[in-house]
Amino acid sequence: MSKLKAMRSARGFSLVELMVSVVVGMVAVMFATRLLATSETEKSAALGTSDSMQNGMLALFSLNFDASQAGWGINDTLVNGCNTLLKDNEGFSMQSVKRAGVDTTPLAPVVIVNNGERSDVISLNSGGSLSGVGNVTLADTYAGGGEIRVTSNNPFGFNKGDVIVVVPEPAGGNCSIAQLSDVDKDILRIDSGRYNSGAGLLGGVYNQGNKARVFNLGPTDKLALHTWSVVNGVLRLRASNMSGSTESAKAVVDNVVAIKAQYGFDRRASFDPVYGSQVTTWSADMIDADNNLIAGDAGDFQRVTAVRLAVIARSQVPDKPKGSDGTCDTTTAKLTIFNSETPAGVVPSPVTVALDVPGENIHWSCYRYRAFETVVQIRNNAWRP
Repeated sequence: MSKLKAMRSARGFSLVELMVSVVVGMVAVMFATRLLATSETEKSAALGTSDSMQNGMLALFSLNFDASQAGWGINDTLVNGCNTLLKDNEGFSMQSVKRAGVDTTPLAPVVIVNNGERSDVISLNSGGSLSGVGNVTLADTYAGGGEIRVTSNNPFGFNKGDVIVVVPEPAGGNCSIAQLSDVDKDILRIDSGRYNSGAGLLGGVYNQGNKARVFNLGPTDKLALHTWSVVNGVLRLRASNMSGSTESAKAVVDNVVAIKAQYGFDRRASFDPVYGSQVTTWSADMIDADNNLIAGDAGDFQRVTAVRLAVIARSQVPDKPKGSDGTCDTTTAKLTIFNSETPAGVVPSPVTVALDVPGENIHWSCYRYRAFETVVQIRNNAWRP
């Protein structure tokens, strides 16, 4: 009997035992596969959220920093919103917007080109003069040439290499930007320099029948005329004071779908910045805030007391399509921003943002998105000379 038992033991597993082992193994593999797939999906979602978080925060930080500086040196009522003529030998050009149907280039803290559901173009501008808005008056009529005669000898804060803007008084005409090649007592020379055309100031005659003023915008490298845009999912910057980005915009942050902005207007009938200003109306377009029947003139820009900014960022890696048409259920609808009351009691002006990137083959629904918003007060808006 012992020999028979030994022979039976040597035969190994029975067929039933083997089948049970295979089934148990397949069940274990199935659970392990599902666990791995779930883990990868959760990992992808976590990484996608992290990507959009980092990209969005970096993009918003960049815009917020520029907006917090915007307005320095250009808050005088003669300068803010003035249609400014500029010729830059390095190729920079100011952002153009419509005023009464005509293209203008206002020198203002913030200039927005509203593109509806698509990404806006946002210009945030500031000067760098230590005197803030130091200015002098023209002594003679200027009709061209490389010299501007002013009423002060060796005007304070005006130095060789500084950028100036000549503004007619009273306001309403064109302004002209130039660069000082030298300061000689009561003569400001503009016969050479980056922002000079070679024929003198653009815009013709100044001080004919009025007292035009010359404002100092500070050293060339401190004049920050910055234009932000989004092209093919990349946040880009064109800047007057950054080498290599004066003529064409340079990449800053990728996987940014759009940037959006709104002007915060003070439309009160009693508006007087000396006694404080507040936002009463949000608008992505320039409006007739001062009720003079012209939308986008200097008076309207002077009533811009804050700017509302938004950045829409997305994950770097898309999810796998669920449908045969290449769509996913990761994101099922466009995003809506600017839909909260800020400040409290001010009616919001919500904006729906398209999420697709032109030229991409992957459907926008396969990405994860985050929207970041902030409100920035225009610097020195309430303080004016």
